[in-house]
Amino acid sequence: MTKRIGVLTAGGDCPGLNAAIRGVGKTAQGTYDMRVLGFRDGFRGLVENRVVDLDRAKLSGILTIGGTILGTSRDKPHKMRVDGRNVDMTDVIVRNYAANHLDALVCLGGGGTQKNALVLQEHGLNVITLPKTIDNDVGLTDVSFGFDTALGIATDAIDRLHSTAHSHHRIIVVEIMGHRSGWLALGAGMAGGADVILLPEIPYDIQAVAKAVTDRVRYGLNFSIVAVAEGAMSMQDAARVQDYQQRIALAQERGDRKARKKAKAELKAFEASGADQHTLRLARQLEALTGLESRPTILGHLQRGGTPSAADRLLATRLGSVCADLIDAGHYGVMVAARGDSAEPVPLEQVAGNKKLVPPDHPWVKSAKNVGICLGVGV
Repeated sequence: MTKRIGVLTAGGDCPGLNAAIRGVGKTAQGTYDMRVLGFRDGFRGLVENRVVDLDRAKLSGILTIGGTILGTSRDKPHKMRVDGRNVDMTDVIVRNYAANHLDALVCLGGGGTQKNALVLQEHGLNVITLPKTIDNDVGLTDVSFGFDTALGIATDAIDRLHSTAHSHHRIIVVEIMGHRSGWLALGAGMAGGADVILLPEIPYDIQAVAKAVTDRVRYGLNFSIVAVAEGAMSMQDAARVQDYQQRIALAQERGDRKARKKAKAELKAFEASGADQHTLRLARQLEALTGLESRPTILGHLQRGGTPSAADRLLATRLGSVCADLIDAGHYGVMVAARGDSAEPVPLEQVAGNKKLVPPDHPWVKSAKNVGICLGVGV
């Protein structure tokens, strides 16, 4: 009998999603004669049974289009907002999966989507995921589609900021996406010739950053580009976060749910309080410490939009095609991971919750240091 597969995109949008949908759909239809259904707006569309038939006409012409033709949302199956409260809608998803006579569900998304897919697998659904995120932080895959496009956009922005920084003898502090991981800031900073790169994985000393800037002035270079990931923290802020995390762990060991809940709430409030102002505060601090005019630039969602790069189109198509191969073989409960020029299935149990951070000894970090880029440490 003809297999029926469902496809959805969840979490934040990114370039390459449509290329991946196309890769799955065209291979499933053309090679294996499968029926492909799309669900609107992520897991919420599956709950509300909002279905579109992804026939050949729907898949035509979408390779170069950014975003996702299916729409997306950050809704979680087990904690979905319904009538002002969080409701576990997993059972509804299971029923709609059966009602649509699906043989498999393909979920395109980042770290959160991998966790949600695992939940559905544990409820008996045949699930396969594809790794997408501009942060490149999904574990156990060489790269996620969306990263290469965002890297090019952020690099181009830094290139353009050089001219105004040089002309006005300014420090330009450019904020690049990345809450927990600094792959995008590190890659774009290196490719764009930033003088300082600040990452979430390496807490920085503001004095070290200021010294790097003033050292450039002594060499006759009266401008600097500081590339900062949105989740980068000073050593002082990182110490406070570590203190909250220790309190949470101790409360967990004691079984003190009240203390654990309080510490988690305080940590969340602390992180939220400085998130929107971090780059602005950093720019002001550098201006005060160096005497140079400093201007912040926040790239924001600009990095997630637009036409996917050739590399992301190739990667998304390749992973999507392998995904259809695995469905035909009845191989479920996996993420299709990039491995060099090939792709491999990795069990969702190993992927869910496995965030790929920048190791301090990564070759990119070593190369950045070798060319004189300041990473915020070592006054």
